[in-house]
Amino acid sequence: MKKKKKKGLSIKTKLFMIVLLTPVAVVTFTLSAIVWTGIQNPNVLKKSASTLLEFQDRHTATVIPEEYIPIYKAAAEEYGVPWTLLAAHHRIETRFSTMDPLLSPVGAEGHMQFMPCTFVGWSYPGCEGLGKGDIPEKDKTNPAIIKQHGGYGVDANGDGIADPFDIEDAIFSAANYLSRSGAAEGKIKEAIFLYNRSDKYVEDVMWFYNEFENQRKDEK
Repeated sequence: MKKKKKKGLSIKTKLFMIVLLTPVAVVTFTLSAIVWTGIQNPNVLKKSASTLLEFQDRHTATVIPEEYIPIYKAAAEEYGVPWTLLAAHHRIETRFSTMDPLLSPVGAEGHMQFMPCTFVGWSYPGCEGLGKGDIPEKDKTNPAIIKQHGGYGVDANGDGIADPFDIEDAIFSAANYLSRSGAAEGKIKEAIFLYNRSDKYVEDVMWFYNEFENQRKDEK
């Protein structure tokens, strides 16, 4: 009796497996190289990990929630700044208001993360340092007090209070700040830097600003 020959894998199957396993091999090789380099130079490993995390974060939450776009556009028209810039700040500051709570460890508040003294005005008694201050809530949201002390808080919806935790007030206040910081004259990077004095912050906001600008142009 003749033994049946065992059939090997077909050429198509072999090609499919090569295509399937190649990315895995590349990732494994890359990670091995990073780890090996990191053992010899820990700073390189830290930098590589940071870069990977930054890449991952930048490529998430790149879709602007539809409900915010009319607010961005209204604020942009009022203060002469690009609405996509407001969207970029909103994305960086609170990931489109998904951060919970809307309060940073250093005391920045609301949807667009204003320090209380910046929102109310730095001439308010006790405003110094980082700007957390000791401002009563009734003063913090009072448009008359804000105007008196040169703050950036805005009562956008006309309810008599300027509230950093109200989405319209927060976005209009950010537009007010950016406009008065030079964005209305086209000084985008300078205005972003004044919002948060960090080169990394400017780089991150600019990345999303350019991303949202490209999306806006593609939709036309």
